[in-house]
Amino acid sequence: MAAQNGSAFLLKISDGAAPPTYNTVAGLRTTQMSINGDAVVVTTKDSAGWRELLSGAGTRSVSVSAAGIFLGSAAEAQIRSRALDGTITDYQLSFEGGEKLQGKFLVQRLDYAGDFNGERNYTMTLESSGAVVPA
Repeated sequence: MAAQNGSAFLLKISDGAAPPTYNTVAGLRTTQMSINGDAVVVTTKDSAGWRELLSGAGTRSVSVSAAGIFLGSAAEAQIRSRALDGTITDYQLSFEGGEKLQGKFLVQRLDYAGDFNGERNYTMTLESSGAVVPA
């Protein structure tokens, strides 16, 4: 399998319509996704000293981190609005190979920074709320 292009890992936000249209969040330089799972331990005396986990149990979540240059796009304005409102919105992650994941996310953190004579940049963290599924 060939290496995939990092710039093709896109974060998209829903316009809220039915059916939704997903708009790419412009200006992203880095994007990262983490899939997390909390295990449920079911170890007993019969486990012979080995830890046993319950398959399919526990809490699963997806975290998305992104950083980029602020361009003032409509999608960036939507994210800022959602961060200020604390509302959960549909997002889609798109990969170079054509795979897509989508689900509801909360903007957990949105930071802006800039230097004199430099561009304004931002970083954000999204946390899933509910299932994140292939699209």
